Amino acid sequence: MSRSRTAVLAALALVAGASGTALAVVPGDPGIAAIPCSVDYKVQNDWGSGFTAAVTVTNNSAAKSSWSVKWAYAGSQKVTNAWNAKVTQSGTAVTANNETYNGTLATGGSVSFGFQGTYSGSNAIPTAFTLDGVTCNVDNGTGTPTDPGTPTDPGTPSTKVDNPYAGAKVYVNPEWSAKAAAETGGSRISNQPTGVWLDRIAAINGVNGGMGLRAHLDAALAQKGSGQEVVQLVVYDLPGRDCSALASNGEIGPTEIDKYKTQFIDPIAAILADSKYAGLRIVTTIEIDSLPNLVTNTGSRATATPACDTMKANGNYVKGVGYALNKLGAIPNVYNYIDAGHHGWLGWDDNFAPSAQIMYQAATAEGATVDDVHGFITNTANYSALKENNFTINDSVAGKSVRESKWVDWNRYVDEQSYAQAFRNQLVTAGFKSDIGMLIDTSRNGWGGTARPAGPGATTTVDTYVDGGRYDRRIHVGNWCNQTGAGLGERPKAAPAAGIDAYVWMKPPGESDGSSSAIANDEGKGFDRMCDPTYTGNPRNNNNMSGALPNAPLSGHWFSAQFQQLMQNAYPPL
Repeated sequence: MSRSRTAVLAALALVAGASGTALAVVPGDPGIAAIPCSVDYKVQNDWGSGFTAAVTVTNNSAAKSSWSVKWAYAGSQKVTNAWNAKVTQSGTAVTANNETYNGTLATGGSVSFGFQGTYSGSNAIPTAFTLDGVTCNVDNGTGTPTDPGTPTDPGTPSTKVDNPYAGAKVYVNPEWSAKAAAETGGSRISNQPTGVWLDRIAAINGVNGGMGLRAHLDAALAQKGSGQEVVQLVVYDLPGRDCSALASNGEIGPTEIDKYKTQFIDPIAAILADSKYAGLRIVTTIEIDSLPNLVTNTGSRATATPACDTMKANGNYVKGVGYALNKLGAIPNVYNYIDAGHHGWLGWDDNFAPSAQIMYQAATAEGATVDDVHGFITNTANYSALKENNFTINDSVAGKSVRESKWVDWNRYVDEQSYAQAFRNQLVTAGFKSDIGMLIDTSRNGWGGTARPAGPGATTTVDTYVDGGRYDRRIHVGNWCNQTGAGLGERPKAAPAAGIDAYVWMKPPGESDGSSSAIANDEGKGFDRMCDPTYTGNPRNNNNMSGALPNAPLSGHWFSAQFQQLMQNAYPPL
């Protein structure tokens, strides 16, 4: 639902004439000079206790190098977080000041910002606005609002492009942004784009008063302006989800494939297919950590789990992924990227090709085809270093190959970028289209700070060489939960390397991987000992310590201590 109050419309403004009658002012009419500014305030999404709003300010006076817009609410509305403006509130009075990057406002120019708010009772639209102290609503609130049923203009839909990130802004989640900005030093990164996680059915409409999928898409439209905008979604609620890690278990039972289809994927597809959002480029990360489990954690392997054996036997991972690809891929502006693990999981010979094959199987199940797959994403919510510059897989020390080191352990890859580029080629060999692109999640793989090696390790042995030079400072490459010493990685960037569509922050920095101890919850999330800093390990991490931070909350919940460490160890540094 979209409701709007345009204080003064650029194309039709009501100005009180000398006789007291309302005069229609049209473009080119000299009377337009009497209108110092106009403010268009739209409530884009209203769910009864909260709302999102978009505000566009047009300046018809002298050019400005900074600006301040003010209004007052008649009800109980409270602004909780904002984007593209610094918004503060005292009582009912609200002030929106420019950010450092959008202070310039030319004569005839416009600037847009948005925010999220709460309220009780009614949510009346303000009628009076000022720009730098000058009243904009010269019609005294009698301007004609747009039809309440008129959706926000999404812009002109474009045909699907090769790389959705090229030439586009990427959506900044206002809920994550507010949490990041509230942390000491967090404003340095709070304007970075992160993924929106749809990790349970309730998340579609919003959990505990938070933003649902429509609210995020509406906020993306507000951020979009006249350019292109990417919205990043993580679609993550398979039956029997994450069969090898209890911390991220889900709400849908192993056999409930129909529930997954009708209560999760179908509602998401219906929202994304709304023509209101046709001008957005919607990137979906499809079901992280699912398909690789069918290769590495089943059968006679030491890493096998009964839950993964069940999911391989009933086929519901393959069916679920195929169904999601089919339904979402039918929407012209949706770009599906399947999760493809990371180098420390699938980089070994017995995992590499079989994983590509099972991904092809899923991509041709339940009516899906390879045309529904735009690409793949690696390192989602993981810590694998992007590039290890101090050693290569081809190095030898003291007569031994780097592959023989305890850290590499016969893997074919030592970092994420080389793995992503090689796995892309393997996927094409398996039957995927030759123009697929890769994403790499760099949200937590920077490994900077004072412990970052400045050069190669000592050449005493192959282990001293690798361990002394590696950026990734995990105890074992199989450790994945709230890792000690991790840092923010490369900032989101389009087309950074051959075959790579973008570096992304799909996992929002500061959101926990899992709780350090058992916590009762209604989210279906269990307690995984890999999140316990006292745990001595299992075959999946070669029986090493977990390397997890203490005092962590449930997966997806805010973890301030981790966020501070990620900033401290960021590389490139903040």
